[in-house]
Amino acid sequence: MRALTWQGKRDVRVDEVPDPRIEKPDDVIVQVTSTGICGSDLHLYEVLGPFLDAGDILGHEAMGVVAEKGPGVTELAVGDRVVIPFNVSCNTCWMCRQGLQSQCETTQVTSMGSGGSLFGYTKLYGQVPGGQAELLRVPFGNTLPIKVPEGPPDDRFVYLSDVLPTAWQAVEYADIPPGGSVTVLGLGPIGDMATRIARLRGAELVIGVDLVDTRLERARRNGVTVIDLRHHEKDLGDAVRELTQGRGTDAVIDAVGLEAHGAPVAKAAQWATGLLPDKLARPLMEKAGVDRMGALLAGVDAVRRGGTLSISGVYGGAASPMPLLTMFDKQIQVRMGQANVWRWVEDIRPHLTDDDPLGVDTFATHHLPLQDAPAAYATFQAKEDGMVKTLLKP
Repeated sequence: MRALTWQGKRDVRVDEVPDPRIEKPDDVIVQVTSTGICGSDLHLYEVLGPFLDAGDILGHEAMGVVAEKGPGVTELAVGDRVVIPFNVSCNTCWMCRQGLQSQCETTQVTSMGSGGSLFGYTKLYGQVPGGQAELLRVPFGNTLPIKVPEGPPDDRFVYLSDVLPTAWQAVEYADIPPGGSVTVLGLGPIGDMATRIARLRGAELVIGVDLVDTRLERARRNGVTVIDLRHHEKDLGDAVRELTQGRGTDAVIDAVGLEAHGAPVAKAAQWATGLLPDKLARPLMEKAGVDRMGALLAGVDAVRRGGTLSISGVYGGAASPMPLLTMFDKQIQVRMGQANVWRWVEDIRPHLTDDDPLGVDTFATHHLPLQDAPAAYATFQAKEDGMVKTLLKP
């Protein structure tokens, strides 16, 4: 089969690789019909190379049709249409039963001190082959895949794999009061969707912050009050307070993470780390503070006293310094973590209708064949061509 493989820093290629096989009785093989490029895939493209091997298959936002199933699979039939959560979770262990599928005890990567495994996401999370491929082996065939109906296009359902539950959890963790306010930092796929969910769930003022014209305009069209970071890089908190009687918003969602704009010293550290041999780079990334903290610090500044900071952007440096004095003084609540996909699926499903209140049917800015994935990664990383969300069609 063809699959997108990691070969090095800013080097991904579509290669011929062996087809996946049924390995356990409850495995299924899914013929992928749509698979997304996620903002966190850029961390692999740019920063997390020390935890990858050449040939690793990327991607964790896949859906398709069951092509083959193991003898222990009773809940699916060949031909069923399914979305695959990015969490590789059993849905039966203690953690999964608490709605913490990202902490699945069956697939925790204890050798790396990490939570549950993820599709297509480095040795830190199990080195499980990903979904930017023609075929995908999916374990836990009775409990992991999300069965969806025939009829609507893939765009209606594919975001159940990651974008929708990640953005839904970000809003849930933000704990925005009825009629309240939220600032969303970063209007990439997760941030953009978080603004839509926040409005759907009753937030009166939704502020979106970015520095890319097309992303700002896209959010503005959806009723979001936008702030261009290029004009307010030094006074973002003041700009938010001007819109909120001097207080700041009830909540801030950091949808940026370690790719945050600014912080030139941390950026240089990221680049230098990526150039080191793996044996040197891994301990540096695990023990040194290499994250670019601009978005998180802006969130601490922009949230009102007693408000909530919800972090959905991925951070990687174990020693990242937090402004604990300010956070304590402002009584800020902080919630964060990988999204627990199945925890939110049934909350989201009622909104995936022909009325399309979240705009999922038109959410993708680009639909491309799998062979164009390397160019798409480069375009997405450079924030060019109006690219916000790309769906690949194997």
